[in-house]
Amino acid sequence: MVRVTTSDRRFVLRAGAGLVAGGAFAAACSPSTSTSGAATRHAPASPAKASPGPDSAAPASPAKASPGPDSAAPASPATASPGPDSAAPASPTRAPKAPARPLVAPAPRAFPRQPAQISHGPRGRSRVALTFHGQGEPSIARALLGEAERHGARVTVLAVGSWLDEHPDLARRILDGGHDLGNHTQRHLDINAMPAAEAAAEITGCAERLRRLTGSIGTWFRPSRATRASPLVETLARRAGYPHVLSYDVDSLDFTSPGAAAVARNILGEIRDGSVVSLHFGYADTVAALPAVLDELDRRGLRAVTTTELIG
Repeated sequence: MVRVTTSDRRFVLRAGAGLVAGGAFAAACSPSTSTSGAATRHAPASPAKASPGPDSAAPASPAKASPGPDSAAPASPATASPGPDSAAPASPTRAPKAPARPLVAPAPRAFPRQPAQISHGPRGRSRVALTFHGQGEPSIARALLGEAERHGARVTVLAVGSWLDEHPDLARRILDGGHDLGNHTQRHLDINAMPAAEAAAEITGCAERLRRLTGSIGTWFRPSRATRASPLVETLARRAGYPHVLSYDVDSLDFTSPGAAAVARNILGEIRDGSVVSLHFGYADTVAALPAVLDELDRRGLRAVTTTELIG
């Protein structure tokens, strides 16, 4: 065995020096050793392959040279290789990624004291419902939802099924904001003019998409291209699981693009306790008018709530 003297400790043995499994040094020096007997330094070994010295009390840090045979300097615990008798450290485990939180949307409710078609809530409470026909450019929808939330308002969105097909993430966005989400037919056609089978398909088609996305058919049904449902559509909606059809008593006429000031006047000139207001996603005038409308509602002491809160 080659013994290493105190003076030899100034030199650091690199991976090319070759350590044997029993802990002794190789019987002969590296061929690159000089004739004077001084060890010539070699290129550093890969930290993952360096073995500890035979008498080393702790493995060396892979970022530094291996210690001499009598070295007791402790290695960095985070990166050192274990000694021959050391138990291998447990490999750190990464926490599994949490699955997306499933949506749990409210189901439709029956309100025994309310008619089959609801156009407003109780007149004796300082509450109103802002309801939006859900269709159009998603960025406008997000802007309207964000503006309502900044004012502490909650709204009701009656979504078109084909719009949800194109933008399914908006179902979660609406519900995560604390808003109501309901059914505004599958294709937004004139449902009152349709034969029974086609009208039923329009209602159930949107209901199925809502159920797939949220676990519920939505809290409300509103007929497309009509203020009120025909008797046939009212019956079909009830069969699909909606005890009530949601109408309104204030029309903003924002879909005519009359300008933000006109939209605000249309709403504020008619709104009162219990009102249900018809608005639309997809129109820039609505985005521009909403801050002034919400500010004036606050001034009048009218709280904007979901339709479920208004009626309940």
